[in-house]
Amino acid sequence: MEIILKKDMPQLGEKDDILTVKNGYAVNYLIPKGYATKATESAKKVLAENQRQQAHKAAKLRKEAEELADKIKNKTFKVGAKTSTTGKIFGSVNTIQIAEMLAKKGFDIDRKKIIIPENIKEVGTYTATIKLLKGIKLDFEFDVISE
Repeated sequence: MEIILKKDMPQLGEKDDILTVKNGYAVNYLIPKGYATKATESAKKVLAENQRQQAHKAAKLRKEAEELADKIKNKTFKVGAKTSTTGKIFGSVNTIQIAEMLAKKGFDIDRKKIIIPENIKEVGTYTATIKLLKGIKLDFEFDVISE
């Protein structure tokens, strides 16, 4: 029996895959649990249309992410932190502070997409990575300054 998966199944396939499985497995397990639907001609047409629309949306998101990466790439950013007289930071600079600094500059980026490879405890220049989309990463430099 031909089926269309509704969810990712590790041993079987990924969402929207069209597979051939044994009738009992499909009728007694996959379809009742909501993991799959029967692959009729109309279901295949709906799947093809959905995939076409998703590809269009993905292309649009990719274009927007690349434009955002180009805007951020060559700019300099400064993050202020409270420091001692020797330049040591009280606490550390984290992704929340970097996201707030980027928001002030007009770049709305979720803090969970920002990766800091090291623990920032002193004043200086550091590099962070932003994962904008799958396959689009951006490394940018920022200065930590004393407030």
